[in-house]
Amino acid sequence: MLNFSFPWVEFAVLTGAAFVSVACLTPYLLELNSQAFKQAQERLRRPLWVLLLLQWLQSAVLLVVAVGLGLPLAHRIGLGAPLLEGLLAGKAVTAQAQALVGPALLLGLGPAALLLVLEMLVFWPRLPEAIRTALPIPALWKRFLTCFYGGIAEELLCRLFLLSLFAWLLGFVWHLPGGEPAPGAFWLAAVLAAVLFGLGHLPTTAALARLTPLLIGRAILLNGVVGVAFGYLFWRYGLEAAMLGHFCADLVFHILGDSIAKMLRSAQAAETPADR
Repeated sequence: MLNFSFPWVEFAVLTGAAFVSVACLTPYLLELNSQAFKQAQERLRRPLWVLLLLQWLQSAVLLVVAVGLGLPLAHRIGLGAPLLEGLLAGKAVTAQAQALVGPALLLGLGPAALLLVLEMLVFWPRLPEAIRTALPIPALWKRFLTCFYGGIAEELLCRLFLLSLFAWLLGFVWHLPGGEPAPGAFWLAAVLAAVLFGLGHLPTTAALARLTPLLIGRAILLNGVVGVAFGYLFWRYGLEAAMLGHFCADLVFHILGDSIAKMLRSAQAAETPADR
């Protein structure tokens, strides 16, 4: 008889956190996609709350599947959420938590800060006018709340599910003598998950401008580099470290980066024809 015990309590905690993060994202989405929501209301003849409910349900189903499949896959290859699992088992996790904070902050804030400099110096001057001027920049509190979505929901999708899935599959052909995936398999899985994470940001860009090699490369680079860092954190320190690193990186992008973009827009709008 097959002996399999699904971690239902861990599943409930993670999916509950994911649902909260989706709620945190809602104010940001309402402002960012206000025109799209209006068009959908007119086309479908449904009130806004119905559209939001449908979108929430779609996200909920995706996250339930990602966590439901990701947890057993991660446990099978030695990954998981060690702090949560330790707490649920009644263990002391203070020392373990302290050990992951430093790497999470370093790999969350460091690459994000470097990529923000790259964005402002290299990509920003070359972006289509529609992206530089038309894309809304929501209020600070909305941008702060959306960082929880990145840190929780996106990590459940991209690291707990995708990275675990890729590492598990690669482990069939690239493994250590004991059967666990080789380090190279984990690195490759982290890169694959990060690239998909970057490509997942393209639909928002495509709604504003025609996709070009520059925009595609920008999405993969800006999101992929930090994605690999989050993958490393997940592999070496656990899901909580990846979540903290992602949250910190989003603070850099959404709080600092969007504030800089807002100032650049204001400076550009203040220019007179003579100045141009």
